[in-house]
Amino acid sequence: MISVRVFDELGKLVGPIQMAKVVKTDAEWKKRLTQSQYDVLRREGTERAHTSPLNAEKRVGTYHCAGCDLPLFTSAMKFDSGTGWPSFFSTLPGAVATKTDYKHVFPRTEYHCARCEGHHGHVFDDGPAPTGKRFCNNGVALKFVGAAA
Repeated sequence: MISVRVFDELGKLVGPIQMAKVVKTDAEWKKRLTQSQYDVLRREGTERAHTSPLNAEKRVGTYHCAGCDLPLFTSAMKFDSGTGWPSFFSTLPGAVATKTDYKHVFPRTEYHCARCEGHHGHVFDDGPAPTGKRFCNNGVALKFVGAAA
């Protein structure tokens, strides 16, 4: 079980809730996800920059994990980083976990969904205030849920 503080699309806390971790076999993930989602979420791949429609998404809402539907970010956390990937300066509390990624010459901080452990991207220290962080997310790993009108 994980404890997640959940917020509505306007950023209002609707309560911490307990959620069971999502655990599936590799075959189950392949059935549930598209090939590109599988490559990113389960194999720690990276989509090409400027290919995700979510990079230009401007509506109010939340961004959920495409693997398990856990809310990860609100639209208020999103900013245009100019990198070609959806970027956020913060996450919803308890929604992601991190680990050190040594796939390149220098170590990077990789983050993944706390519920299903799907890979989302990397966090960098070149984001805007108030956090100075840039959570650089693969758009294919996200699902946008617009605010109710």
